[in-house]
Amino acid sequence: MGGPSDPPEGTPEGAPGGGEDEYRSVVFDESFVRAARLQEYSARERLTDHAPAVRSSPHRRGGGLSRQALVLVLLIAVAFGTAVYLGVSNPYRTPAGERPAEPLRMTVVPLAPEGRVPGTADVQRLYARSPAARFRSGAEGVPLPASRSTAHFSAGQVVSALLTAKDYVVRSSLDPGVLTGGEIRPVRVLLDSGQLDQFDRSFDRPTADGRHAPTGWLVRFDPSLVQLADRGIRVRGTMQAAERDSATLEVTTDHTFVYALRPAGADRDARASLFTVRRELRFRFDHDDLRLHQAELVLAQVQAGPLSCAQDSAGRLHPLLAGQTAEEGGPPGTDPYATDSAPAVCGSLAPGAQPDV
Repeated sequence: MGGPSDPPEGTPEGAPGGGEDEYRSVVFDESFVRAARLQEYSARERLTDHAPAVRSSPHRRGGGLSRQALVLVLLIAVAFGTAVYLGVSNPYRTPAGERPAEPLRMTVVPLAPEGRVPGTADVQRLYARSPAARFRSGAEGVPLPASRSTAHFSAGQVVSALLTAKDYVVRSSLDPGVLTGGEIRPVRVLLDSGQLDQFDRSFDRPTADGRHAPTGWLVRFDPSLVQLADRGIRVRGTMQAAERDSATLEVTTDHTFVYALRPAGADRDARASLFTVRRELRFRFDHDDLRLHQAELVLAQVQAGPLSCAQDSAGRLHPLLAGQTAEEGGPPGTDPYATDSAPAVCGSLAPGAQPDV
């Protein structure tokens, strides 16, 4: 039987005997071990109750920024630099940052017939017996020319300019909603934002001043007088692109459009006649215009007939229809003292331009 200091089970097997074991005093019984409570110091307790493992270097005490402060300053500098860069290179131009766009200069010349306007109910016969017999129909008559790069613009940029110019020609001359429906947005969205004020003023207050005639921007008939007899409008013309300077591409278009028209509200048995519009347009594109699929229209020269020279053709075109003749009298008078007005001009529509029916 073990002594008072022995464990209840007696002396551990294989252990040296009695008091000769120097580790005997640290052997605990099972009840003591189970009743013991383990505790681990927290990080804060280890830092406050114990000496730090690494002593701070004396020379770093004093001024200077900590690593966290340096990182914060660096992040602020990067954020500020990014904001400045985005502000300078922002692709969405604000009105304050836009460069002035050149205003559109336009001339609209009505062409008066020498006699009665020929017509027939057979629209296809009208086309076949006219100079438009070999013209293509619709947008097919506005093909893109062969293109290549210039000194400062890539071939892709030249093609982009030609495509935008074509879109403008098609929307402003062939879209039925624009021709007789009074729509203007399909054309407006293709213009450089610097020209929108001039465009809007032209439609709000039409004036034959060489700057604010809607018929200089697009082809627009009076829907109370005429309707399209055939939506397959005949077209023929040319397009060409050239570099104007190191920052500007210029596209020139020259197209003749032939419309078959009937009186408004007439049925298909009513006689139709042809109305011809020749439009010479000049577009300019900078790099922003190319990216935004927009253009500056800087010149529009329009000849249209048969029209009466006595009619105002600035706001809408008022075609003479089958059997009608031009009114007596010339174009509206021109005031030579008004320096901001365009001269009133009128031409005569050659008999050969009319269908032989």
